[in-house]
Amino acid sequence: LRVKIPTRYKRVVTPRRAGAAVVMCWMVAFIVGLTPMLGWNNLKRLQENGSISSNLSVTCQFETVISMDYMVYFNFFGWVLPPLLLMLAIYAEIFYMIHKQLNNKKITSSYSDPNKYYDKELNLAKSLVLVLFLFAISWLPLHIINCITLFCPQCKKPIVLLYIAILLSHGNSAVNPIVYAFRIKKFHTAFQKIWQQYFCCKNTPTLDFQQSERKEAPNLETQQAAPLQPTQLDDFKSYPPLQPEQPSPEGNQKIKTHQKPHNHHPAMEQNAV
Repeated sequence: LRVKIPTRYKRVVTPRRAGAAVVMCWMVAFIVGLTPMLGWNNLKRLQENGSISSNLSVTCQFETVISMDYMVYFNFFGWVLPPLLLMLAIYAEIFYMIHKQLNNKKITSSYSDPNKYYDKELNLAKSLVLVLFLFAISWLPLHIINCITLFCPQCKKPIVLLYIAILLSHGNSAVNPIVYAFRIKKFHTAFQKIWQQYFCCKNTPTLDFQQSERKEAPNLETQQAAPLQPTQLDDFKSYPPLQPEQPSPEGNQKIKTHQKPHNHHPAMEQNAV
């Protein structure tokens, strides 16, 4: 939205709406994650097959407890793969729009340089794409192994690959803060402030990101209202000519002085005679 509607972003994305979106995401995550505890697990199936009795406990192993139908159809095909593809499409659109704005010759420099603004948005988009890429390589191996377990039960899976996939999925959450801190300046500044304030016991000034965003946001409305200036020599041919300058009063007086006829004084003529 910052790229698509930069002039209306502050009015559309308010803190209240952003907080509501975050709360909604966490609620969906809790519902999806706690679904096996609500009954979608292998306990009932094991009891029906006679593998265990109602009085015995189940061995706490992931594939023994968690249903692969839940992991593949509900979790992977429903809540992992579609958002991943959607985010790829959104970031492709973001890169297209940013490159289009940067290559637009009609954008000129003003109070806030639009090229600098879109360069910053491009770097931010690259950082978020890196986070998305790390998420994909961290979680896809485990989901692929789950698909193999469901669709090919007789296939053997090396236990080493399973452990590596589990470590990757858990390590993704530890990598994201590092990427944010080194790639995004605001996160780096915020982490540095937290470290100095709570670990080094130093008083640091309050961060004001809104002021910096207002300075960096391009004034596109002013640019659209202002007339375009020629940027190349060829543009002067089609650019409307400037109005001729009005001569100053002193210039008019000089012109009138030069145009005034020289009248000889009668007394001078008599003396000459």
